[in-house]
Amino acid sequence: MSENVPEFSVSELSGQVKKTLEDSFGYVRVRGELGRVTRAGSGHVYLDLKDERAVLSSVMWKGTAQRQAVKPEQGMEVIAQGRLSTFPGQSRYQLIIDQLSPAGAGALMALYEERKKKLAAEGLFDPDRKRSIPSLPRRIGVVTSPSGAVIRDILHRLRDRFPSHVMVWPTLVQGESAPRGIVRGIKGFANLTEEMRPDVIIVARGGGSLEDLWCFNDEDVVRAAAASLIPLISAVGHETDTTLIDFASDLRAPTPTAAAELAVPVRSELLARVAQAEARLSRGVSSLVENARLSLGSAIRGLGTPDNLTRTAEQRLDRAETRLSALADRLTSSRELALSRAAPRFVPSLLLRPVEKMEAKLAQAKLPGGLLMARLDARADKVAQAGRLLGSVSYRGVLERGFALVTDCDGKLVKSKASAAKASALTLTFADGEHRVGAASMKKTPKQQKEGQGDLF
Repeated sequence: MSENVPEFSVSELSGQVKKTLEDSFGYVRVRGELGRVTRAGSGHVYLDLKDERAVLSSVMWKGTAQRQAVKPEQGMEVIAQGRLSTFPGQSRYQLIIDQLSPAGAGALMALYEERKKKLAAEGLFDPDRKRSIPSLPRRIGVVTSPSGAVIRDILHRLRDRFPSHVMVWPTLVQGESAPRGIVRGIKGFANLTEEMRPDVIIVARGGGSLEDLWCFNDEDVVRAAAASLIPLISAVGHETDTTLIDFASDLRAPTPTAAAELAVPVRSELLARVAQAEARLSRGVSSLVENARLSLGSAIRGLGTPDNLTRTAEQRLDRAETRLSALADRLTSSRELALSRAAPRFVPSLLLRPVEKMEAKLAQAKLPGGLLMARLDARADKVAQAGRLLGSVSYRGVLERGFALVTDCDGKLVKSKASAAKASALTLTFADGEHRVGAASMKKTPKQQKEGQGDLF
């Protein structure tokens, strides 16, 4: 009986099994949980579909994997569609997946909530780590698809509100490779030089289903947004769409257009506020100047004019000058009187008498000639010194300064106007001579007639 069994080579048998399996299960739809998920360097993804009792090896070729809106991850419940085939090299069958999708929105939401709790526990969503957005950014970086409507909406809104320099980092915003491009954009802007680095980053994408927006729930994307060195605005989907990058960003915008509005102010409103501030500043300065002017006017009225301020001091100065002049007159009169009284005692004959007496004594003593002459010279020096002293205290020095000595006919000093009026004649003595005034101007004074001598000076 065994002779009737056909004989196959290993390759032939594997080929027959492959053909039979593919013919019997040409296209299948399988629901299960993802177990092992492996991404090869070639871009193919190898994974296991499993349930409580069995495991089905599966593979997604590179092209199929790149088209997936949701990146397959271990533990995700999915629905896989494709065809069954075999892999002769290991004598096993496998599902070649053409399409892979989460098993309903509930499965994705469960994964979303699980990942949200995990990242929140690490502190990536803490409000304290969020930074403020610059009010007037010099450059704005946008991470988005360069061919979509999103970038056009952002540029249009910026142009209307406040024209700004925009830098675009092109990347896919859907599919399995989108997370890597978004991460590169966030880190790439931060790695630019200081002159090129934008002041704020907008990560934007238009609306879509939960699966379409799933790349913004990717753990690598969320971590890159939280660690960004540049303040980041997330603008993913419509107002009702919420992704994990919204919690990690510094500011969430409900739409990409709203992100542009949050990034810059309205130029016309800013100019209006500047004009208002300028007007308030001008009014404030004017008010300060006016108040200062009024205060100065009040101070001036309180202080009075400079003439009034100095008038009292001028009066005190005049009084002091008058008292000083009177004092000088009294001192001059006293000095002149003292000189006039001392003048009769300093006549040459009186000064020579001691010398004559000394000569007589010397003659009587018959001292030697040399010693006698030495003593005479000493006495002569003393006489000369006395003569110089007499000259320094003489009233002649006062007359040299323009004063005059007034005496009556008796030779007495006339010190007042009343005394001058009573005198019958006056003698005015100047530095260069005398001048007599009155009827008795040619007569000699009684004192001169009695003494019989002329004027010593």
